[in-house]
Amino acid sequence: MPAFNEEATIGTTLRALTETPEFGPDMEIVVAANGCTDRTAEVARSFGVRVVEIATPSKTAALNAADAVATGDAHVYVDADAPADAHLIRRLAAAVTEPGVEAAVPRPVVDTSASTWPVRAYYAINARLPVFRGRLFGRGVIAVSARARSRFARFPEITADDMFLDAVVAAGEKVEVDVPVRVVAPRTGGDLVRRVARARDGNAEFWRFVEAAPDGYGLPPDPVPGPSSTSWLRNVVLRAPWLLPAAAVYVAVVLLAERKRRSPSWDVRSGWGRTAEPARVPAPRPAADVAAPRPAADVAAAGDAGPTSVAADGAAAQK
Repeated sequence: MPAFNEEATIGTTLRALTETPEFGPDMEIVVAANGCTDRTAEVARSFGVRVVEIATPSKTAALNAADAVATGDAHVYVDADAPADAHLIRRLAAAVTEPGVEAAVPRPVVDTSASTWPVRAYYAINARLPVFRGRLFGRGVIAVSARARSRFARFPEITADDMFLDAVVAAGEKVEVDVPVRVVAPRTGGDLVRRVARARDGNAEFWRFVEAAPDGYGLPPDPVPGPSSTSWLRNVVLRAPWLLPAAAVYVAVVLLAERKRRSPSWDVRSGWGRTAEPARVPAPRPAADVAAPRPAADVAAAGDAGPTSVAADGAAAQK
């Protein structure tokens, strides 16, 4: 679980993972605290999980550090603020032990109930885009088999680590398990524009990486299709004309995001993690199969906080 300054939130995530009947000694949790200036590592250790500390504030460096010590055959990468519990981890780990399955994700359910109307309009289009079908990104939780993980030595230093994992696993090797994960959309239009800008910058960086075809990665067996400026029209509005007003908002958000990410002051990694803040006592977790909310992610959004690497074995995977 790579985590950067997650003192205030990581306790909730680890509580959901460890304080459930389905958690057991056959499930290994590795938290990689990277570049933290708060008590993230200390809070994580209080839950009895393995903690790796690195000085570099980098999500992919943290992923690599966690992978280096994880022992399970199935690796489940979970964002530090993600709604994962032991039940979901076992379902995903079990899925990637099935013949021909190398990666598994939960089913995302976008929650815009606390969002302003422009955000709801944006997701009315975004949720219908075909680019998300059969893919691994946009959930904050991804399980991969040992076979899939052996296809590359290390995560590359790119923002879109979820798109990278999606690319190294072929289309027929991915499954979506029927366990919903609530994905909470941004509240305001400004929040949404910043998130879309980061996602689009991650998209562009990912494609530069794919086109460079670096040695040792063997890309791309199944890269997400390249950018399409008309998918919202061809695949959504022409099939559902009543969504035209929402499409106008969608296009406006994309244009504003592009303007922001091209501004001289923009830095795609400026939003990595959180600044240090005092810890809060986690609220009791509701007993429901739908996990607690996490921020919504556009294509290539690697998550505002680094993922938690969970290696599982036993009933979920074999060591």
